[in-house]
Amino acid sequence: MNPIKTILREIFGLFVDDGTFALAILLWLFVVRTLSPHLGNASAWSGPILFFGLALILIESAARYSRRRTLK
Repeated sequence: MNPIKTILREIFGLFVDDGTFALAILLWLFVVRTLSPHLGNASAWSGPILFFGLALILIESAARYSRRRTLK
């Protein structure tokens, strides 16, 4: 394998352990950021909506990791 490709993969792995988890977080941040100005007075709920979405993503990722570990 190309050594540069291996180095880049290792550096990427230092910051992103689970690509699906990272992608879900980025998508959730984008959705909340995009929709919060359109909520009007409900923008005070942006923080709790952001928190609960991230918590759900974390719970789903932990459950997926747990299932993967029990199958091995």
